[in-house]
Amino acid sequence: MANNSNRILVPQARAAMDQFKFESAQEVGVTLKQGYNGDLTSRQAGSIGGQMVKKMIQAYEQNQAGKGGLS
Repeated sequence: MANNSNRILVPQARAAMDQFKFESAQEVGVTLKQGYNGDLTSRQAGSIGGQMVKKMIQAYEQNQAGKGGLS
């Protein structure tokens, strides 16, 4: 059995995170299917993860700009 350290810390967020992953994959042109996606190349998987991080950083920056700066 594989040891998966990518656990969702808030179980109620799983559906939102899955949707976020599918949206990010679509934006970079990678087709994901429900369930196992072990047939993806490292480049494809990295593109999806990179897009997710990019969007999270952008959201954080926008949030901080609305608060008047970084704290």
